[in-house]
Amino acid sequence: MIQSKKVLGTLGLAMKAGDVVSGEFMTEKAIRDGVAQLVIVAEDASANTKKKFANSCHYYQVPYAEFGDKDLLGNAIGKEFRASLAVTDKGFAKSIGKNLDLEVTKYGKNENI
Repeated sequence: MIQSKKVLGTLGLAMKAGDVVSGEFMTEKAIRDGVAQLVIVAEDASANTKKKFANSCHYYQVPYAEFGDKDLLGNAIGKEFRASLAVTDKGFAKSIGKNLDLEVTKYGKNENI
């Protein structure tokens, strides 16, 4: 629980700094453009959405995590519910990845950022 509070707090800071993009289209664009440092998908997102982002992150070699639910992710960044988001700053991504611990997969393997 403490870890998840740190993750949500860091996501909020990253959003204020302009280092988070959210929503399916913008997250996918950040991955393709090479600016995404970490992609987080809500655990209650559809299986299709999870598969799409997991495959995309694997292909573009972007760390990927499933965390929280849509409402939690949306609230953390001050928006309505969000199924996916990308952190575009390496420092924020590393901090969030560390707090997500083993939930982050890198290129399809269980590794930390």
